[in-house]
Amino acid sequence: MLDGLGMAETTPGPLIMVTQFVGYMGAFREAGGLSPLLAGTLGGLLTTWVTFTPCFLWIFFGAPFIERLRDNDMLTAALTAITAAVVGVILNLAVWFGMHVIFDEIRTVTSMGVDIEMPVLDSVDFLALVLVLATMVAVFRFRAGPVTVLVGCAAAGVASRAFGLS
Repeated sequence: MLDGLGMAETTPGPLIMVTQFVGYMGAFREAGGLSPLLAGTLGGLLTTWVTFTPCFLWIFFGAPFIERLRDNDMLTAALTAITAAVVGVILNLAVWFGMHVIFDEIRTVTSMGVDIEMPVLDSVDFLALVLVLATMVAVFRFRAGPVTVLVGCAAAGVASRAFGLS
């Protein structure tokens, strides 16, 4: 899944890339009587189809009614709640990826019946931490664009590997 997400973040169309990759890998690994390559290809195609067909049907059949629904206060409140939930999911992913990038070791702590992943502070990857902080300064202080940040991070990664820092 992480490989698929990494691939999606470096190419256009992130959702379709992740769903195709996950569908392909799932079918490739559990091919049954088919060749793994054929099963993977069919799995990727099927996953893409069932992911996007309902969305397009909703758009095509629902588009004529959108203007009428725009003034509906109950629907607006529901969509606001959905937007808040999506922002929460994105924040959760950002924290999860941040912890796993900056810290080499994560432990699960159970408290009051809830499992919480906590980083082991001694396992901090200082190079990753410096890169994260530099990226945050570039984005928030200097308003660097995504291409500039991506190229800068890639160059820093290549340089750190070339000098044996990572």
